[in-house]
Amino acid sequence: MSETLVRIRELHRLYRRDNEQIHALENCSIDIAKGEFLALMGPSGSGKSTLLNIIAGIDQPTSGEVVIDGTDISGMSERQLNHWRNQHIGFVFQQFNLIPVLTAFENVELPLLLTSLSKSERRDHVETALRLVGLQDRMKHYPRQLSGGQEQRVAIARAIATDPTLLLADEPTGDLDARSADEVMHLLMKLNREFGKTIIMVTHDPRAAHHASKIRHLDKGVLLQEGELPAD
Repeated sequence: MSETLVRIRELHRLYRRDNEQIHALENCSIDIAKGEFLALMGPSGSGKSTLLNIIAGIDQPTSGEVVIDGTDISGMSERQLNHWRNQHIGFVFQQFNLIPVLTAFENVELPLLLTSLSKSERRDHVETALRLVGLQDRMKHYPRQLSGGQEQRVAIARAIATDPTLLLADEPTGDLDARSADEVMHLLMKLNREFGKTIIMVTHDPRAAHHASKIRHLDKGVLLQEGELPAD
């Protein structure tokens, strides 16, 4: 039986807008196994990015339990979450979020500056990550000198450079053409299947979701059962 890496129970996330309460997530429970590649799908406003951000420790639940690799993060302070996130989470964003004045090497090295690794150890990690994404020959290039697909691969290298417990991706193909999107998805599949990375991906794109080993849908803040689709 697969080891459970992420355990979420009765998760609620409420937002207040003036006098109105908005249920971004409602009574959400899910187990995600170590080594799983899960795609979270749903229309805009369904709660999928909120769920991803709570798993990442970027957002906090109103109530409920979030246990990741045996650690309950739902009651952590902001400072504790920042420390925990630096150790355990690699995040890939839709818009790459690379720093334009830094080279590919320097962008990938950024999260490693928060660790106790020496300069030579950081170099080894960066070179390994860029080699894994097929960009070892682009280390000295700046983001403006790269294609969109290459920028996203640098962003993935940055996300895996610390060897995180979880790799989280929020619409990783949203700003890419079809060919670049396929390249990015095949890279994520490789990281999952060959290197055992646990990946949770939010996407609108059925083609991207097809690469995942499991798909779950959200609808108006409710996580639907496996195999269940939102009502039209």
